[in-house]
Amino acid sequence: MKTPSVKTIYTEKAVPALAKELGITNPMAMPRIAKVVVNVGIGKVLKDQKRVDEIVASLEAVTGQKVLLTKARKAIAGFKIREDLEVGARTTLHGAHMWSFLDRLFMIALPRVRDFQGVSLGAVDQSGNLNLGIKDHTIFSEIVPEKV
Repeated sequence: MKTPSVKTIYTEKAVPALAKELGITNPMAMPRIAKVVVNVGIGKVLKDQKRVDEIVASLEAVTGQKVLLTKARKAIAGFKIREDLEVGARTTLHGAHMWSFLDRLFMIALPRVRDFQGVSLGAVDQSGNLNLGIKDHTIFSEIVPEKV
């Protein structure tokens, strides 16, 4: 299996540059990408099981892994949500699956976004977590727009 180009760029360019900038000599003290969590809120289509199945199938196609349906922890009357109602879907990627997904995200999907100006520094929190919100999931090549 070929090494994803994002991993090559990360290990050969980003890590040494960051180590030099931060003055870190111990490689184990360097920040690293541990996992990628892909999360989808089901929202307004809770009642329509066919649409929920479409969301799960598209998330499985994009990530290549089985999806876990997340449940509401408490009831919120204003949103018409009851406790233990399935309100989202998520999957966690590690290792080779993570690097493959990041490669497809950064090299194929994000450049397809209209008027994409890059990822802002405001998307990164103090712990170093990056949060991206994607409104149109058809930017992924695995999704067929005619089916959705």
